[in-house]
Amino acid sequence: MNIVVQKYGGSSVADAEKIKNIALKISEKVTKGYKVIIVVSAMGKSTDGLINLAKQISSAPDPRELDMLLSTGEQVSVSLLSMALKEIGLRSKSLNAFQAGIKTTDAHNEAKILNFDSEKILQLLEELDSLVITGFQGVTESGEMTTLGRGGSDTSAVAIAAALKIDCEIYSDVAGIYSIDPRLYPAAKKRKFIAYDEMLEMASLGAKVLHSRSVEIAKKFDIKIYCGSSFINEEGSYVVNENIIIEEPVVTGCSIVENETQVFIKNLPVDYRLVKSIFEKTASEGLNVDMISIINTDSNLVVSFTIIESKREQMENALNKVFEGMDTHEIEFRTGYLKLSVVGIGMRSGIGVASSFFRALEDIPIKLVTTSEIKISCLIDAQYKQQAIDSIVKEFNL
Repeated sequence: MNIVVQKYGGSSVADAEKIKNIALKISEKVTKGYKVIIVVSAMGKSTDGLINLAKQISSAPDPRELDMLLSTGEQVSVSLLSMALKEIGLRSKSLNAFQAGIKTTDAHNEAKILNFDSEKILQLLEELDSLVITGFQGVTESGEMTTLGRGGSDTSAVAIAAALKIDCEIYSDVAGIYSIDPRLYPAAKKRKFIAYDEMLEMASLGAKVLHSRSVEIAKKFDIKIYCGSSFINEEGSYVVNENIIIEEPVVTGCSIVENETQVFIKNLPVDYRLVKSIFEKTASEGLNVDMISIINTDSNLVVSFTIIESKREQMENALNKVFEGMDTHEIEFRTGYLKLSVVGIGMRSGIGVASSFFRALEDIPIKLVTTSEIKISCLIDAQYKQQAIDSIVKEFNL
């Protein structure tokens, strides 16, 4: 039995007409001899609408009840798509997470998939052409509904593919994976192949084609992911093991993360236990910090890091708890920044990438720099956004 997993995002099933078109696309795959497992997101921006509705009732909705609410979005889209598939003569059935046996941890709003009832799915496919399964959601051992957080439908699809050891196709309104977001640079190159590690970096740095959790699963189980458009027949991109990529440019992509804030904590005593307590507290509050810098002047420490602007108030509250009773330190927030990054597995062996990077940005004031084996990131003022993009794209032929 040839089986493939296909995932369709919210924009692909935003209205009845698009759902009918997706049904025809799935029918083409069935005609080629495949059984198709379809993972679907909620229609359009309906999840955002449900969150806004919840916040009209409560400024801090109960996580368990929020999951009950949000899980309804995908149930609407899977049932409608299954109706559309039956309407064109395919044997189809829709399943929610409970019916599909998608078991998760009990961390509401950010659950992680534990296992999947693949035996039940294979039995159903013996009699059916397609199964339409809700993305983004799961169920705990005790039967509680959970959701998987941002990018959860991608994660659902790749997890199902991993459990069945089959390929996964992700369809959206983008025709593949580009060297840079085409909305930022319309002439961006589309990559036919991109390695798992490159895609992980790109996803964590703001690329919205795939969520990082789905790529982590794909890498762990060596699942090939195809990323293509729901609306046009142009060939997309493949996320694969780097061993099968014959030739890779040194730098394959550039990402931008906007609305960055740099946090400065000055006049700290030279006590790294205090530094540890800062990051322990931010972690316990669910805050993600990035681009960390620690300067030791012998007499004191200056700690800085970046956060997303929307987390400023939460970060300020967390730091006030850490420094309660202390009055020598100074906390400063500087806003209006963005993080620009270049990524490529070719950096592992390539020479001169840093030189090229700084040459491209020589006229732009850089606030912070961080690197990894396959990435260079810098923090710059948002006003230099287009200048920086144009320079980097030209320097690295993106």
